[in-house]
Amino acid sequence: MYHLGIDIGSTTIKMALVEERAGNRQQEGESSEAETQVLVVATGYRRHNAEPLKAGKEMIQTVLQALEKHATPAAPPEDRCMTVAITGSVGMGYAQSLGMTFQQEVIAAAEVVKRLYKDVHCLVDIGGEDSKMIFFEDGCVPEMRMNGNCAGGTGAFIDQTATLLGVETGDLNALAAKAEHIYPIASRCGVFSKTDIQNLISRSVSKEDIAASMLNAVSMQVVSALARGTDVHPKIFLCGGPFAYIPELRKHLLRALEMKEDDCIVPAHTQFIPAIGTALLSAASQERLYTADEVRALFSDRHSTVSPLAGTLPPLFDSEEHYSNWLAEKQLKYRHHAIASTLAPSAHVPDTNHKLYLGVDSGSTTTKLVLIDETGQLVFTDYSYNNGNSLQAFHSALQRMSACIGHDIDIAGSCSTGYGEQLLKTAFRLDYGIVETMAHFTAARHLQPDVSFVLDIGGQDMKAIFVENGSIRRIEINEACSSGCGSFIMTFAKQLGYDVGEFARMATLARHPYDLGTRCTVFMNSKVKQAMREGAQVDDIAAGFSYSVIKNCLYKVLKLQSFDQLGEHIMVQGGTFRNHSVVRALELLTGREAGFGPVPELMGAYGCALYALRTG
Repeated sequence: MYHLGIDIGSTTIKMALVEERAGNRQQEGESSEAETQVLVVATGYRRHNAEPLKAGKEMIQTVLQALEKHATPAAPPEDRCMTVAITGSVGMGYAQSLGMTFQQEVIAAAEVVKRLYKDVHCLVDIGGEDSKMIFFEDGCVPEMRMNGNCAGGTGAFIDQTATLLGVETGDLNALAAKAEHIYPIASRCGVFSKTDIQNLISRSVSKEDIAASMLNAVSMQVVSALARGTDVHPKIFLCGGPFAYIPELRKHLLRALEMKEDDCIVPAHTQFIPAIGTALLSAASQERLYTADEVRALFSDRHSTVSPLAGTLPPLFDSEEHYSNWLAEKQLKYRHHAIASTLAPSAHVPDTNHKLYLGVDSGSTTTKLVLIDETGQLVFTDYSYNNGNSLQAFHSALQRMSACIGHDIDIAGSCSTGYGEQLLKTAFRLDYGIVETMAHFTAARHLQPDVSFVLDIGGQDMKAIFVENGSIRRIEINEACSSGCGSFIMTFAKQLGYDVGEFARMATLARHPYDLGTRCTVFMNSKVKQAMREGAQVDDIAAGFSYSVIKNCLYKVLKLQSFDQLGEHIMVQGGTFRNHSVVRALELLTGREAGFGPVPELMGAYGCALYALRTG
């Protein structure tokens, strides 16, 4: 008898096809007490990129091919029938839409231990966005504990660290294995951990030490959040993708629990344990049998359409033509042609008799440099990551500038702003240094002389400038929360398998933007899972993020009582607004037009260059 378990998680879909035979030895586990033999015939694992049915359709072909090879050639087709059940954090909605049985994933994982691993005291499972501990005591119902809405101590937390380090998640294991020191990192929240990790990067701590420190933080978070004072003693059973693909994580967890390698069990199919347990539960409950053709039909195109979702928002653009016309109007009205460089890719050779003005925005993670002529036109632009050394980043940018336009130029004035303002001004003898808000305000007024409100959203920070009668009246900035910033979208785009540019483009043409509300990055994970359970498409989720960024800004950071506070002339800046769907979301939510320059991510540096031009 065959049994198929399907585990649809927040980021991946897993399948396990198992066979039960009469016998007295287990293949998957250590126990020999059961009356049947459990054999894992086939497995499948892949990221579904918010399209579980599409991924499942591809995966089921591989699983059924393995079944054909495994089954006795002379066996009749009915002997290849199977029970089927679904589990996972996103699985419930799909189980309902497909008319199939759903099994809770913690119960499914516990079933594997109860049937196949009789000497286990504690199961530890780390998934993409959740973590679990299950305690087994003789004669007692297993005690199950899960993390709440916090993603600390989960695979998503590990993925975020890889992104910050600029490496693939799979590379973290090799890095951590070479570490020499462990540093404290706050793993309870992705927002706080980013600050700790960026501080380590700025201190030139090696990637090896940061990777190991993060794995140590994950382990400590799992133990402190889930054990909660309960003694954990051998044997422990480890499952989940992070344990399968990052063996160094296992070492740090054992160290946190003060245990040895012999005290734990890491099964051969550790990332498929909930799927295997779901298959076993479907067998025990005597589910209906499906033929191979019926299983294929479960993932056919006729099941991939869903009814219109409740709680959707208006489309950002009515059509691609609407978007193109909107963008053309912005470029004309806000003089993109009078600012942008005339030569690709980032420079034109100026007349050596003309004076040039240099502006630099030295942020905590990036350095932006612009060179303009006397008309305010861009002569050269440069955008690079600091990698913990803002001085070197600026020096390298200057070298690239010289290589591009030559050394024999007259820089009549220079100005810096940002995190490294004073450092660069002193080290390179720049003429001026101004605060970021003044830099952004100067750039905004150049594009819109009667600007009433300037909103700058970067990767992890946000600045709002309220203007009255040509002067700054009030300034608001975000504090610890990064939910209304660019990294908010970047993190989820990566989790769903898309680059930021592609994600932004999808959002502009979404037909039914999903209302994700105003939530922080951590809590948004559960909202996205809900959207996928309800059948939301990736483009609708992408558009939902664009709305959410602006809602977080307007309602959580600025706490606006009326949009009249913004005035009638809004300018937006920062790398987040390269995503035109975010600009459009601001317009639709406020009922006001928003303008932006040709290089919104460079407007702080551009404002510095303009300041040097007008002051010198």
